Order: sequence, then C-alpha cells, then structure tokens
Amino acid sequence: MAKNPRQKRVNRIVAAGFDFTAAVKTVCEDICFRIPELTHIDMDRVAVSFSQTRHSRNYGVFASLTPLRFLDGRASMEHRGKRWAIQRFRSLDGFEYYYILYFYLPRFLDMKLSDKLETIIHELYHISPAFNGDIRRFQGRCYAHGNSQKEYDEVVHRLRKRWMSLNPPPEIWEFLRFNHQELSEKFGTVYGTKIPPPKILPVVEKSKRKTNRKP
Repeated sequence: MAKNPRQKRVNRIVAAGFDFTAAVKTVCEDICFRIPELTHIDMDRVAVSFSQTRHSRNYGVFASLTPLRFLDGRASMEHRGKRWAIQRFRSLDGFEYYYILYFYLPRFLDMKLSDKLETIIHELYHISPAFNGDIRRFQGRCYAHGNSQKEYDEVVHRLRKRWMSLNPPPEIWEFLRFNHQELSEKFGTVYGTKIPPPKILPVVEKSKRKTNRKP
C-alpha cells in the first residue's frame, strides 16, 4: 500500500546542491498515493538511482525499471541445470528493495515537463499489481507493454493528466520545470544516489551440517 508522501524529503534540497533522486522519489510517492492504479506500490521498496549520460539528445533511454525478482516474484530460477538469483539491495532502514528505478541525466531533465511526468508514470506502471518484484505482464508476446504500445502510452497519458488535476503540491514537482543546466546553475550541482546494475548470481546451497553421533 502506498504511503502518504513525506514532505521532509523536500527539505533535503539544500543550497549546496540538488538531490535529484530524493526529489524525484517524492514525486513518485505522491503519484502512488493519489492514483488508484498505482497505490499498490510501496516506494520504501523501490530504490531510485541516476546514471550519467554523455549527451542530452532527445533519443535513447530516459528512465528504466529493473525488477529484482523473476516471474511471479520468484526469488530464483533454474537455467541449464543451475539455480540463479538476482543480487539483493537494502535501504538504510533495512527494507529489501523489489525494484530499482533508474533515471538518465541530463537526458531525462532536458525533456519538457509533461514528458518527464509521463516517463515517471510509464516506469511506475510497469510494476506488477502484486508488487512482488516482477513487472506487470500483459497477455501475448509483448508482455511488457501489451499488444499495443500506443494503448500503453494512452493509459500513461491519462494517469498523468489525472494526477495533475488533483493539484499535487507544487513544491514537490516544480523542479521538473527546469532542465539540467538550469538546476545546476540554481543549486550549484545536481547529485543523487547511484546504484550499480544488479548482477544475476548463482545460488550456492548451504551444505548440511554433519552431526557427530556416538557409536
């Protein structure tokens, strides 16, 4: 269940720099709190990271969602006779993350406001309604977006318009009006959390302890 967004995150934006990942996570929390289709998301279990891109051209990846579980939320899977698991990450509060949400800067920040918001919602909508570490899966071959990318985008567009119609606090999202250079000039620097892409690792089964029995 999504939580009421905590306003204290906004206070992490200080004159010494702009914490992009903290700020965009606050936007995600508010969206998940207000939009019924996304209230199943607990942002305490979604890590937010950013990656540096070489340019801000309007093509390429702007954001991506990495699930940290396999199909139906399984912790491991078998492939070619071996069992594999995705590397796990935990928050400072001890929450195990189910997803990592990556944003690519400056490319993401150099889009127009509506595109930024729809990119955020696009990635959040990928999260499984079961919130089990898997993605939302549609029927058919194109299970990530369904049979029509256009229909998926139309859903995202409607959700963005609905969220804005609910008058979310401007202090939460107004930083998205600025591009990367403007934020850098305003705050001195743009920084945030960086999380390396998770690895898929072999599962090492613990050997059974041998017990010494008396004859």
